[in-house]
Amino acid sequence: MRYAVIGGGPAGLYFALLAKRANPADEVLVAERNPPDATFGWGVVFSEETLGALRDADYETYNEIAQSFARWNAIDIYYRDAKIRSRGHVFTGISRKVLLNLLQRRCQALGVRIDFEREVRDINEFAGADLIIGADGVNGLVRRTFAEVFKPQIAVHPTKYVWFGSDLPLDAFTFIFRENEHGLFQVHAYPFDARTCTFIVECPEDAWRRAGLESASEADSIAYCQDLFQPELRGRRLMSNRSLWINFVTLRQESWHQGNVVVLGDAAHTAHFSIGSGTKLAMEDSIALVDALRRHHDLNAALNDYEMERQPVVERFQEAALESSSYFEHVSRYAAFDPRQFAFNLLTRSRRITYVNLTQRDPELVRTVDSWFSAAATGSPDGAVRLSPPPMFAPFRIGGMTLSNRVAIAAGSDLEAAARTGAGLVLTEFVSVSEDGRITPQTPVIDRSYQEALRLAADRIHQSGGRVALQLGHAGRRGSMRPSSEGVDRPLLRGGWRLIAPSPIAYTPRAALPRAMAARDIAHIVKVFEASAQAAASCAVDLLELNMAHGYLLASFISPLANHRTDEYGGSLENRMRFPLQVLDAVRTGWPRPLMLRISASDWFPGGIDLDEAVEIGRLLKAHGADLIHPVMGQTVWESRADYRRLFGVPASDRIRNEAGIPTLASGYVSTSDDVNTILAAGRADLCLLDL
Repeated sequence: MRYAVIGGGPAGLYFALLAKRANPADEVLVAERNPPDATFGWGVVFSEETLGALRDADYETYNEIAQSFARWNAIDIYYRDAKIRSRGHVFTGISRKVLLNLLQRRCQALGVRIDFEREVRDINEFAGADLIIGADGVNGLVRRTFAEVFKPQIAVHPTKYVWFGSDLPLDAFTFIFRENEHGLFQVHAYPFDARTCTFIVECPEDAWRRAGLESASEADSIAYCQDLFQPELRGRRLMSNRSLWINFVTLRQESWHQGNVVVLGDAAHTAHFSIGSGTKLAMEDSIALVDALRRHHDLNAALNDYEMERQPVVERFQEAALESSSYFEHVSRYAAFDPRQFAFNLLTRSRRITYVNLTQRDPELVRTVDSWFSAAATGSPDGAVRLSPPPMFAPFRIGGMTLSNRVAIAAGSDLEAAARTGAGLVLTEFVSVSEDGRITPQTPVIDRSYQEALRLAADRIHQSGGRVALQLGHAGRRGSMRPSSEGVDRPLLRGGWRLIAPSPIAYTPRAALPRAMAARDIAHIVKVFEASAQAAASCAVDLLELNMAHGYLLASFISPLANHRTDEYGGSLENRMRFPLQVLDAVRTGWPRPLMLRISASDWFPGGIDLDEAVEIGRLLKAHGADLIHPVMGQTVWESRADYRRLFGVPASDRIRNEAGIPTLASGYVSTSDDVNTILAAGRADLCLLDL
């Protein structure tokens, strides 16, 4: 085989040496535009898992790399004049230049030809190669040449960052958060030898502009950052190597190969630097590609195998990287956090580390977080509680009510079974405010018989130490449907009832067409909700949940997908919220206890409600007397594409809680106690709905 590798970074060099080692008779050429000693960037980081893969792929290279490693097992977090160290996080760093020189020597020893300072301008220069490997980066020739086939999707991140080095010796992965008159700046720093570290500075673009960094030279940027982070630098200097302020770009592509051309590393994909996986993923791509070529005699089969193996792995890392990058892009929402909770939130940002995992890594830190959480929940002096249960067992106070723990259960129609779970809060099924507000003929209505049954069930739940939340709503255009046992959103064939909605738009193509509500209908429904809240107050119910979600009546007014009105109840968000807020105000007058609102935080459909609007909705509901928000996702329109992955509703809960400043109940495949404790300890919610 004749291989032509375009790009002499870690991905290209590692592929070249592995391919040559696998079959010394193969011809392997690497074309690199820079001289051998030129490199940009400072250090790279490897996990223990990656080191194991490198050891298995080529022990001689691994052994030589290992002699240049800097190892550490701690993360330091500087926040609000506090320093918190977390142990148990094993990292390995190496100078990028050292790594490249080592790989170059290994390639040359194996017989790989490296053409330095060769600028490849046309892939046809390698027309005689059996396989052309594009390892020339995110903006490289290979990806650009085959863009129509690879179908790249490029997302530009909103923050600015600059990649410095420093002569500051570090013994931990270090995060620094510093706010000045220009805004919030943060540092990602890590050692790669005994004397030097990588020092990445990141900030929102508006802070970057206010600081005058838009027009600053490299020397000016260094001077600004050295002054800003002087307490941590301790007199040490920052060093530049083409250190320019840029925006990170996340690259995804549908395909990684075409004919006898394949891409790997940054030419195929990128993952945000905050999880330190770029070089790791690139070198693991090289391992996978060489292995696939060894397994298959047919080139196309080998490339398909490589792509099918690596794409799912890379996508998982990219999802984690997006979670991580989003954290740093919006970290200001946690500015009021206690340093202990802030540290826990940061460490668990990408979901790869959880409460249980962190307990194994650093039990002392988790005990400290537990103690702080328990003291805050009970109103005890800070530090007074030394041995505390996990956060899910801490009490939660809302209004005049205290929950014994922070777990909620959706009981459906079986409240008796829910009473035996020990959950602090039991949520009833959807209960309609009227006969024509039912979803199906089986939907209960808050009439006298239901009120009596609810009193009995509530008494039993109270005896077990739990509290009851009554979910109250009106189905609107999603009404007059068959029972769920016969299928979801299938309209009744006979015996149905007339439907109302903000606009005459059927929920599904086969559903009944609702009547657009007139002013008298709106006034009537407001009174119906008020009367239902008064009825609920006599049922020994502890908390009322108004359903403004799932495409039901109140949600239909909020979403522009279902509300096409041109009067004062349609158009702007302020107008679309008018009727739901009238209902809320009326309910609030007749309901003296805690009040929770279930809202659609995202319609999961173009043109619908998104998380930015959900935060504003949360603020409006809080101003009108809501005590708690329960954000859910989707179902506003039947065409929406569900994304029901694990913990899918937690980001919405996080944003509404920490931006709108109102307690939240998180839901969305929260299925383990580990999930619950992670969410609560990180401050992403105040309660969790546990899926059993």
